Formats: sequence, C-alpha cells, structure tokens
Amino acid sequence: MAKRVQRGLGRGLGALLGDVVEEAAAQAAEEQTAQAEPVDEVRMLPIRLIDPNRDQPRRTFDEDALRELSDSIREVGVIQPIIVKPEGERYTIIAGERRYRATRMAELDEIPAIIRDWDAQKRLEAALIENLQRDDLNPVEEAMGVRRLMDEAGLTQELAAKRLGKSRPAIANLLRLLTLPDSVLALLKEGKLSAGHARALVTVDRRRQIQLANLTVQQGWSVRQLERICAQPVKEETQKPRKPRDAQIGELEGMARELFGTRVKLDGDTNSGRITLYYYNGDDLQRIWDVLELAKEGH
Repeated sequence: MAKRVQRGLGRGLGALLGDVVEEAAAQAAEEQTAQAEPVDEVRMLPIRLIDPNRDQPRRTFDEDALRELSDSIREVGVIQPIIVKPEGERYTIIAGERRYRATRMAELDEIPAIIRDWDAQKRLEAALIENLQRDDLNPVEEAMGVRRLMDEAGLTQELAAKRLGKSRPAIANLLRLLTLPDSVLALLKEGKLSAGHARALVTVDRRRQIQLANLTVQQGWSVRQLERICAQPVKEETQKPRKPRDAQIGELEGMARELFGTRVKLDGDTNSGRITLYYYNGDDLQRIWDVLELAKEGH
C-alpha cells in the first residue's frame, strides 16, 4: 500500500501538483454526477398545442381573478412555468391551468412550461396538491378531489393526509361534507355557506341539515350560532298517543319551526289551541325576537 503523503511545510512540487490533480478530478466527478441527474428544462410552448386536464380538480374559475392575473401576465409575463405531459404532438396540463387560462386571455402565443412524463396518478396528485396549496377550491371541490385521489391512488385517509400535508382529522372532516344533501352542497359551492357551517351541519340528521342550512342563509347566522343550534337536543314527543291532527295544524307547526329555527309545539285544532316556542339560551331568545320584529315591520 502506498504511503500517505504527510501535509505540511516542506512538501515538494509533486505533492502540490498531486493536490491540484485530486481537486480537479473531484470537481470533474461532481460535474459528471450533476449532469447525470435529471434537470427540469423550461421550454416556451405554443398555447395552441396545450390542452386542459380532464381530471382537473378545480371546476370553477373566478373570472375577475383570472382577469387580474391576465393583466399581470400581459405586463411581466408568466413567472412560474406550468407543468405539462406530452401526448403525441400535443401537451396536457398537469399543473397550472389557471396560468394557462390567464395567458390565453392575455392573447399571448406561448407559455413557459416544464415537460414531465407522469402517469395518471402522479398527474392527479400534482394537480390536486397545487390547487390545494393555492386555496382556490371551494370546500366541495376540495372534498371531491381528495376522494378521487384516494379512490384512484388507493390511499387511506392517513396516507392522503400525509401526501397533502394535512392532519388525518382534517381529511376526515373534509370528506364528511360529501354526506350532506345535494341542496346543501349547492349552497356550499355558491359560497352561501362556509366550510365551518357545513361541518356543523354534518352533526345533525338529514332533515334538519336542509332546514338549518336554509335558515342559516336566510337569517345570516354565523358559524358559532349554527354550532350552538345544532348542539341543542331535539326532544321527541313520548307522551300518550294523540288523536289524529288536522293536516293544516301540522303544516303550520312545521312552518313555525323553520321560521324560528327552534323546537315548536302546537296543541289544539283549527278552532283553538296554543303555540309554544322553545329557546335554550339568550341567543335563541334574541333570534326569536328578531324574527318577530321583522314580521312586525312587515318584512
């Protein structure tokens, strides 16, 4: 085995040159390794050759926000390249459809892009994760995207949470929104209900979900108010069987329950009787008061 040259003063020219050669060889090896690693290349692609992604999790795009982005792109260009997959002579968007739409709106012919030949699962993950990070999806689109990711990639809630950088309870609560009735989901998509409202509604039975969702929109309840209302126990009548009621009485009781957003009991017939409104805290009483005030003012 060759003897190791000691470092220090008094080294000869050969030793010094040896160090230079070693350093040059090490640098060349590093450069060769770097060249062997794949590097994302940004290319300018013609807009006309790019197609949207059919599996795009986002279903709606805010037109005003797109116009603002389009104006910015027209002035300074696209700062962050989109990611596309080659499809023959064309390309399909993996991530960046919002930038693509805004670039078309700006009437530009080209867009910077990174080409990646990913499979369907990887493309779906990338599209979903990009949108979730931008926080542009409404809660229903987000929940549907996560559900599709789990179904197509065969992921558990725990694995999906890890991929998306969320907690498992957060994913579970998100997926529970999909159990709400279609009419409630429509209010959520339209922004008339927030995700907080929806999370409160999943805790009650289906009939109350629809009633309370409509009342929340009509009365402008906050998430905290709706949570308190959803937490109130619904007492079922356990007294002795009552004689058949007039259909109009039952209808009137239901209307009053929806109007005041609380338990209502109507005893009697079309000739005489009494209506009882129940409240469980100060907020309930104030809400009943507000409804009566509105009625008094003729609204």
